[in-house]
Amino acid sequence: MIAPQGFGYLGQALSSAEQVAAVFGLARPGLDRLVCSPGHYIIGPFAAAVELGLLEESALGRYGQDGSDIEAIGTESSPVVDYTCGSLGQGLSAAIGLALGDRLNGSQARTYALLSDGELQEGQVWEAALFGAHHRLDAVTVLLDANNSQVDGPVDTITTLDPIAAKWQSFGWHVLEVDGHDAGAVCAALTGAAAVRDRPSVIVCRTSTVHGLDCLPADADGHFIKLPPDLAEAALAELNDRLKPESPHV
Repeated sequence: MIAPQGFGYLGQALSSAEQVAAVFGLARPGLDRLVCSPGHYIIGPFAAAVELGLLEESALGRYGQDGSDIEAIGTESSPVVDYTCGSLGQGLSAAIGLALGDRLNGSQARTYALLSDGELQEGQVWEAALFGAHHRLDAVTVLLDANNSQVDGPVDTITTLDPIAAKWQSFGWHVLEVDGHDAGAVCAALTGAAAVRDRPSVIVCRTSTVHGLDCLPADADGHFIKLPPDLAEAALAELNDRLKPESPHV
């Protein structure tokens, strides 16, 4: 999706890939819900949907093009997910609303919400967190992609967020903190969250926007990566090599 255009939100895909894979591996199609709060993260769900046959691979060729519903920054009409939004900080409110509606309707659906750490600078996130804990919405699990990257630079140079886990705990949430690039750990955390009763859960996933591609330069802008043809070829070659049966990564 990124290579043909030479630029795009590759860093978000790299930081959230294991989280997206874990959710799509555990969520029950047709029942559970997925909210992608930061719209530029939608590239991950698009890729996962193709792997599961939920989206035609040919559709990805229209990624980011004018008039395409496979958008570079997701909107309310984006396929695959139940809700996404361009304005940051709104996704948790949507997830809480979906979960409350499901409870009132007697549904056993779970709601998974992908959030970014930069969004925690938005007051609406914490209002939603208070509401979710007050109503004991244990069907909600937040995957918080703590990649320390936002458009203005490293998140910790803009606003001090840590201790993130303690903040969520003080709001009445069940909190787990994991290596966000350990798919097994993320899956285990999601399974554990599903067993928690009477409070929602948040999994703080520590990640990097260049994880999984050694060819990316050290100074690559994690928020919006430029990918000229030579670097795109190097990235594809590296990924293909990792997928060989004899590779230690497989």
